[in-house]
Amino acid sequence: AVVSTQSTGGKNAELVNNAVGGRVWSWYTRVTDEAADTYRCENYPHNSFGLLGNLFLSEGRPGGPVVRVSARIRTAHLNFITAMNKGLAADFGETTVAVGGVFRLREGKTKCHVMPGFSCTPLRTDEDINGWLRFYEMSAPLVHTSVFVSRDPGLDLRLEHSHCFSEHGDGGHYHFDTTPDTVWYEGYFNLAERIVRIDAPEETHLIGRD
Repeated sequence: AVVSTQSTGGKNAELVNNAVGGRVWSWYTRVTDEAADTYRCENYPHNSFGLLGNLFLSEGRPGGPVVRVSARIRTAHLNFITAMNKGLAADFGETTVAVGGVFRLREGKTKCHVMPGFSCTPLRTDEDINGWLRFYEMSAPLVHTSVFVSRDPGLDLRLEHSHCFSEHGDGGHYHFDTTPDTVWYEGYFNLAERIVRIDAPEETHLIGRD
């Protein structure tokens, strides 16, 4: 999810939502100094966010079935989530499969972005978006929450969205690992029973959905 609320001073940030029974254990990462190109990941104790979010909701009951995925050494160009999502799309075709869960980067480094302040000029292309975002290489261990959908059933969905946090100050929007020979992922996922789309925009586009 993206944070831009009074609680962050109206600044953009990358949010990892985690709320259980009214208690919030969320984290967010924001650019702290655009000139120095610095960022910080810290606790986010609020129950609101702005702009957009991809959320996975569950009853959180212990002992239920999950899908565990452990992967080491990347041999292709796809990232961890995209590889699984394309596999689902190939196997299930026109049937939409929606998945949510948590994965940990146990070893290696990843490329992530953190949004800076709002752009003063229109962002009309993917190149504009990438020129505005701030990209960083971040180090394990990193904990990610992720939602991915094998195909859009006509709801104008972002097919993949993963954010990460850590206790050593790294966090952001996950793109891919930068250490294919040493990377190690471990994740736990579950299937969604339904997809709920809230406040879909009247006008849409496909820019910046990586």
